[in-house]
Amino acid sequence: MATQAHTEHPGGKPQFPPFNKETFASQLIWLAVFFIALYVIIARLAIPRIGGIVEARRDRVEGDLAEANNLKEQSSAAMAAYEKSLADARGRAQALANETREKLNAEADKARRSLEAELNAKLAQAEQTIAGTKTAAMANVRSIAVDTASAIVERLTGAAPAASAVEGAVADALKR
Repeated sequence: MATQAHTEHPGGKPQFPPFNKETFASQLIWLAVFFIALYVIIARLAIPRIGGIVEARRDRVEGDLAEANNLKEQSSAAMAAYEKSLADARGRAQALANETREKLNAEADKARRSLEAELNAKLAQAEQTIAGTKTAAMANVRSIAVDTASAIVERLTGAAPAASAVEGAVADALKR
């Protein structure tokens, strides 16, 4: 007679141990014992640690968010201060440019007035020189006209005219 193992069926195929009728009840008891032990260990040790870790992480994330908001506010304040100082610097530069422009315009106007006064003085002197030259030329014109008229009359008539008559005729002609 052949011996059979307790896990085999009479057909030679072994039965799956969890479904074995002889060990099923004891397996359920051990399952309950290990489940309860595992539940107690997880409930007493693992869950509080995991909760602490989650809470610490949440606190750290909230702290990081608060720090990020604080840094954002600081950067916004720094940016506003930078923009204000930049606007102030632009205003000062514009004022300095206006002041320099006005100063240079005043200096240029002063130099222009000085040059105009110098040119006016030279112009007045030139006009006096021209007037003097014109007067001298006019005086010479009279004597040249008298000499020329005398020469023309003498050549045409053959006799020299009286100097007073020629001077009177030239004076009459110059009046016209």
